[in-house]
Amino acid sequence: MIAHSEWRGGKIFEGIAENGNSVFFDADPAHTQGPSPMETVLMALCGCTSVDVVSILQKKRQPLLGLRVTATAEQAKTPPQVFTKIKLTYVVSGQLSRKAVEDAVSLSKNTYCSVSKMLEKAAAIEYEIVFADGEPEP
Repeated sequence: MIAHSEWRGGKIFEGIAENGNSVFFDADPAHTQGPSPMETVLMALCGCTSVDVVSILQKKRQPLLGLRVTATAEQAKTPPQVFTKIKLTYVVSGQLSRKAVEDAVSLSKNTYCSVSKMLEKAAAIEYEIVFADGEPEP
């Protein structure tokens, strides 16, 4: 895997993957042209775990209708301002088994999500699951 970034002027940088896909980073505090690099790390965490959870629930033949993963992070006060605590909130919808969702989230966090495994070396990662359709039967 290879990636690089190119300065595009001002506080704008373009991150480019080996296959040509790209994302713009905005280092200005207002972030009007794109996410900051640290916001992108959180988005990568949400994306990584989302892919896992959807895949696992589909393999379990769970009728998943929707998934939103939100990451809320705390950062160190002084440079380098690494994440020190991250809370992931999984909002799921569909007629799902509580156990199936809990298992999928746990497997993602503890086994499959490489972004989570890297970040947990610096930050405590906790999660909660919210059932948008109301609490399922046990």
